[in-house]
Amino acid sequence: MLFGKIDYINLLPFHVFLKKASLPSAFKRSCEHHKDVPSNINAKLRTRKVHAAVISSVESTRKTLTPLNVGIVAKRHVKSVLVKKNSLPKKDPASATSNKLANVLGIEGEVFIGDRALKLYLNEPEAYIDLAQVWTQRYHLPFVFARFCVNEHQSFYKRLAHAIVRKPIKIPRYILETYAKERGISTHDIQEYLKVISYTIGKKEQKALFMFLKKVRMLQHNA
Repeated sequence: MLFGKIDYINLLPFHVFLKKASLPSAFKRSCEHHKDVPSNINAKLRTRKVHAAVISSVESTRKTLTPLNVGIVAKRHVKSVLVKKNSLPKKDPASATSNKLANVLGIEGEVFIGDRALKLYLNEPEAYIDLAQVWTQRYHLPFVFARFCVNEHQSFYKRLAHAIVRKPIKIPRYILETYAKERGISTHDIQEYLKVISYTIGKKEQKALFMFLKKVRMLQHNA
């Protein structure tokens, strides 16, 4: 069982859960071995180099995958998916969904995602457009950036996904301090950031996801 790990702060609760859970040591080692940016994890799951991962929403509709009702959700703003104001259009190569979201919203400029984007936002929030914030203001729905998807060992990963969202996950201080030092973001800002992220995909989130994917298809059809 191979799990693809995206080592961004927004998935830190997932990683803490996996670290603490009673899971085979080989599985835990595989998480570290298959650690990469979202676009590469998308490819690994597509080519079955990993059996499960939290992947970009736009990639989660493939027929070979089983999406679960767990993912990365922004209820209002997100702070880590941005377009720089007054900049030339440029995609973030690490992203799939975020680039499409900018297109759907008709916002041009350079796209930034992940921990780098969060640090940029915290240093100069007025210089960036928060794409999740624009989406929720426009459509009054949350935005689903990613979904937990599986291509093998479905029963195992379904139990795992359910356990992850069953109750809040407390992140030990030493892990927060490690991430703060590595990413150049204070422990306080990491904790505040994680408050804007949700992991459960319910009816409202499914509605938002369906709307977004429909808009992406329309853009592709009209291109």
